[in-house]
Amino acid sequence: LVITQPCDKSFENYIQGLDLDCKINFIPDNHFLWSREAFSNWTKSRKRLLMEDFYREGRKRFNILMEKDKPVGGKWNYDKQNRKPPKKNLVTPKRLWFEPDKITREVIEQIEKQDFPKYGKIEPFNWGVTREQAQQVLDHFITECLPNFGTYQDAMVTGEYTMWHSLISPYLNIGLLHPMEVIKAVETAYYQNDLPINSVEGFIRQVLGWREYMHGIYHHSDREYSNYNWFQHNHALPNFFWDGNNTQMNCLKQCLTQVENTGYAHHIQRLMVLSNFALIAGVNPQEIENWFHSAFIDAYDWVMQTNVLGMGQFADGGMLASKPYAASANYINKMSDYCSNCSYNKSDRATEKACPFNYFYWDFISRHRDKLKSLGRMNLILGNLKRIPETELKQMNSLAQKWWNNTNN
Repeated sequence: LVITQPCDKSFENYIQGLDLDCKINFIPDNHFLWSREAFSNWTKSRKRLLMEDFYREGRKRFNILMEKDKPVGGKWNYDKQNRKPPKKNLVTPKRLWFEPDKITREVIEQIEKQDFPKYGKIEPFNWGVTREQAQQVLDHFITECLPNFGTYQDAMVTGEYTMWHSLISPYLNIGLLHPMEVIKAVETAYYQNDLPINSVEGFIRQVLGWREYMHGIYHHSDREYSNYNWFQHNHALPNFFWDGNNTQMNCLKQCLTQVENTGYAHHIQRLMVLSNFALIAGVNPQEIENWFHSAFIDAYDWVMQTNVLGMGQFADGGMLASKPYAASANYINKMSDYCSNCSYNKSDRATEKACPFNYFYWDFISRHRDKLKSLGRMNLILGNLKRIPETELKQMNSLAQKWWNNTNN
């Protein structure tokens, strides 16, 4: 029995545990550029497995955006140019969507007839389902979106689901596109069309760096990784994650209803709104990871464990990230227009009208100050915590507790 090596551990273990009277021969999975063995060899001489180091090694190994042994443009990373907040009246590119074909329509009809709990809206379904459609999406991204991708890749705007993002992660993860095919197409466009280096490098870093790194870490980590809970957070996932209209926090409502409609949100919506809230509010990391796995069109075990548990929830205690991705309403207000239409006050942190992101943020910092002291990058924040009057800090702690007492009841 010849099988492509599954990218998810649980499925591979299931196959290996089958009682079959034939030999099972696993062949390498070509969804990724680095084999498990190659990644393991890279880790052996390193005290800390930094993504930036891995990404630079990948650039050299596959000769991407290189001039001999130097990076094109003189820098390895242009991320500082890729964090612009959204301007007013941004004109975003029109996206390439597809009408469901006959097979897709049959599947939709079959699912609608099934008697089991359903999340999300199955129609309209406009994602591509063939390799040819996936290639069209890649071409459209390079032509229409890539020039401005870098500048506004972290921005969030009401009603703008896709901005300049590529929308190719589902096609990469299911195998309709190959990572090197994508990387080479973007690199070629850079040389032929003189595209901005911050956009091109930023995108290639996501595919050649982050995607490969997350897959490598997933298989390199021990079996207990999926159960890690460094902060010992144990609140149940709020019910409004399954119906975004049931929260008054506009940023959460915008992102959650978007996911419900499309199965998609871009990386900052995932990390700095959805995952950030779960982290600072103290949601059990396994519950929020299960929700991400259930809700997103590009979800696989290998990508959700590392991105949600490691990066989003810091559940591994720093194996993957150097500090928690925790933020108050200040960040969301800077990078989006969500706060302007919210019933909460983005500038308040200690009254009944305060944005929950604010009092949850400082409640999180104060609850875990002893653990956070071990993380050098948290020193500035911990210094700010000391300057908060004790009465105000107690009020924020009380608001956080009151919020949970009134949630899911």
